Amino acid sequence: MSANDPLEQASTDPVVVSGINAETALLTDVRAARHEGFDRVVFEFRNDVPGYDVRYIARPVTADGSGAEVEVTGSDVLQIRMESALDADLTKETAPRTYTGPTRFDPDTPQLAELVRIGGFEGVLTWVAGTRERAAFRVETLDSPPRLVIDLRTA
Repeated sequence: MSANDPLEQASTDPVVVSGINAETALLTDVRAARHEGFDRVVFEFRNDVPGYDVRYIARPVTADGSGAEVEVTGSDVLQIRMESALDADLTKETAPRTYTGPTRFDPDTPQLAELVRIGGFEGVLTWVAGTRERAAFRVETLDSPPRLVIDLRTA
C-alpha cells in the first residue's frame, strides 16, 4: 500500500482488548458509511467503550444464548463481540432499550454486505458484519461520545 494508506496498520488478524469499563457500556447507535479506501462501522455508547474481540469467524453463524443459526449475507463474516456491553439498561426497572435501531441492515457500502445483531446475553453484545471479501480491518476507539470503530479496506 502507499505511504498515505488510511489503513496502514490493518490486517485480518483478530483484535482483542479487555474491557476496563466500571459499568456496562450501553449501546445507543450503530451506523456504517463509505470512506475513501475503506468502509467504517461505528458502535456508539452512552457511557463507556467496552472490551472487544473483532475477528473473522467460520459459518454457520449462531445466535448467542440460543445457538440458532443466523443467515448473514456476504462471502465472509467479521464478528464484533463487546463485553461488558448491552443494548438495554438493566439497572432500570423496565430495562428500556438504549439502542432502538435496526438489528439487521444493509449499509449499502462497497465492502459491507450486511450488519446483524446476533446476541445480547449475560453482558456480551455481539454483532456480525457480512463482508463481500475477507478484507483487512483496523479497530480503534473514540471519545465524546464513546465509540468502537471498525474500518474495512475497500481498495
